[in-house]
Amino acid sequence: MIHWTDMAKRGPRPKGRVDTTWRPELAYAVGLITADGSLSINGRHINFTSKDIDLIHTFQKCLHLEDIKIGKKSRGREQEKKYYQVQFGDVLFYKWLEDCGLTPHKSLTIQSVEIPPTYFFDFVRGVWDGDGTITYSKDTRWKNSYMVSIGFTSGSKDFLFWLQREINKRLATTGSVTKSTRVLQLRYAKKDSHQLFDAMFYTDSLPSLERKFAKAQKIFKMNGL
Repeated sequence: MIHWTDMAKRGPRPKGRVDTTWRPELAYAVGLITADGSLSINGRHINFTSKDIDLIHTFQKCLHLEDIKIGKKSRGREQEKKYYQVQFGDVLFYKWLEDCGLTPHKSLTIQSVEIPPTYFFDFVRGVWDGDGTITYSKDTRWKNSYMVSIGFTSGSKDFLFWLQREINKRLATTGSVTKSTRVLQLRYAKKDSHQLFDAMFYTDSLPSLERKFAKAQKIFKMNGL
């Protein structure tokens, strides 16, 4: 039996500063954290790091963290602090992210992320903006044609195969997971890339990295897609 005096001693329940009601902005931010964020081992702090200051500002806006000071850091053996970062403490949000499938040292161990189907492609857009690519090159088989590919990078094979399955069952696409020099990549070819792009950007005014969106639009327009 819980006594009121016991509750008084414990104090009020902690309030999380991040609203965990599912919406496009939250799913997108979870995608960014999945790609370029981290959970500290202290069970409290969440960090998001990017070389792109616009992406940092978008992340802050999605989670209403505009008051958090933006810092700078280096990576690996680099001396120059050329990466921007936002770090904040929120025990409830931290535990919520763990329930979704994120953990400390997730880059090599992440397997899947629990995302409501309605917001799945908002999450994918966040993963792509954080750690994805779009590439194109001349297609020597056809005059004035280009090969186009949208890709996702991760250190976890399990995560990429999960992402591939989830995308493919929704869009009837294919994709392939390959190993590059240092990391694994999930890549989609020309028509599948365009279908995936349309799914990620299903309406106007979605949170995204604008320069990446504009680059992809230009590439697809070159191919008449």
